Amino acid sequence: MTEVAQPSRTQPEQAAFPMKRTCPFAPPPEYDRFRDARAHYVELEHTGQRAWVLNRHEDLRTMLNDPRFSSDRFNPGFPILFKDGQQRRARLRPSLIAMDAPEHGPARRSVVGEFTVKRMKALQPRIQEIVDQHLDAMLAGDKPADLVSALSLPVPSLVICEQLGVPYSDHEFFQKHSSRLLNRETGVEERSKSVEAMQNYLSDLVSAKETAPADDLLSRQIAKKREEGNYERDDLVSLAFLLLIAGHETTANMISLGTVALLENPDALAAIKEDPGKTLDAVEELLRYFTIAEFATSRVALEDVDIAGVTIKAGEGVLGLSYAANFDSDVFPEPERLDITRGGRHHVAFGFGAHQCLGQNLARMELQIVFDTLFRRIPTLKLAAPVDQLPFKHDSGVFGLYCLPVTW
Repeated sequence: MTEVAQPSRTQPEQAAFPMKRTCPFAPPPEYDRFRDARAHYVELEHTGQRAWVLNRHEDLRTMLNDPRFSSDRFNPGFPILFKDGQQRRARLRPSLIAMDAPEHGPARRSVVGEFTVKRMKALQPRIQEIVDQHLDAMLAGDKPADLVSALSLPVPSLVICEQLGVPYSDHEFFQKHSSRLLNRETGVEERSKSVEAMQNYLSDLVSAKETAPADDLLSRQIAKKREEGNYERDDLVSLAFLLLIAGHETTANMISLGTVALLENPDALAAIKEDPGKTLDAVEELLRYFTIAEFATSRVALEDVDIAGVTIKAGEGVLGLSYAANFDSDVFPEPERLDITRGGRHHVAFGFGAHQCLGQNLARMELQIVFDTLFRRIPTLKLAAPVDQLPFKHDSGVFGLYCLPVTW
């Protein structure tokens, strides 16, 4: 049996993460060199930080389900891919995405009821209304239209605003700061200013709801926590910060990318037009196919852990390449092919384990409603620019499109 050479801690590979997707429908070509072994030890060229790289589907799920790996973004060993290295600790407490046990479980359970399938179905008529209103406006406007500004961004933004109780009239403010925070090229000072601006805005909003509650998630959390005797405003501001950004950025980018992919795969598009019952399967495949937040699955080891044929030592970071895992051919045959009949709901586009995406039910429903409605109401929709000329978000922590010109 041929033995695979073990990664060397004394001579780690050089790696320039994040790597650019030269094709928007496939992982970066440099990922091919990571397929020869289950784990690689690398030195990140932009920071000098050292970390492990896991790329297999099984290994990634194992790591994400192991409490010995931490989500604490402020742990010195956590692999940071933003400019200027280690993040500064914000004045507020960590949000769910950066919590570990024992704090994480109770914090997640307190809000998970807001995102159940039953509650999402209750939102369905309002989401449908929002989609139809924005398509009405797009159809009444000029051609070509920018799908990002006409549909992809405003729909999930309005949905999450109504769910949280954030005034949608402030969308330009929080979208501007969200974009800055997700852009890897944003400098540390500018990033800090955007964090502070968002925290101040949401703190004021939560304060207002303490005295004038409404029928929204933030008001319900205030009442619930007060009843339990453990209400802390800063905790709720941190939760609002996370949900507001994640609730519109990820779905907005998936709407745009999914539209491009379906238009470029006419057989798949024809299938969901003929049978909308297949749309949810198409959504799952599109989530796998793009894996837009692939580094959300990075972690740091809290103790020595044997995994993927190596020992990851306490304090060492792990880059969990969820995009590579979603293209693992042992799990997803012919992964480069968009196959809406694949039935691949076991992808890791939403993560896995304790930190699996809280809003995944909402995201799935929004995407299903948008794609069904968009292609039913505009059956002749087509791109108004070649794919290779579209402005993809290669500089963002969430892959997507800055604009998407379409016509009909």
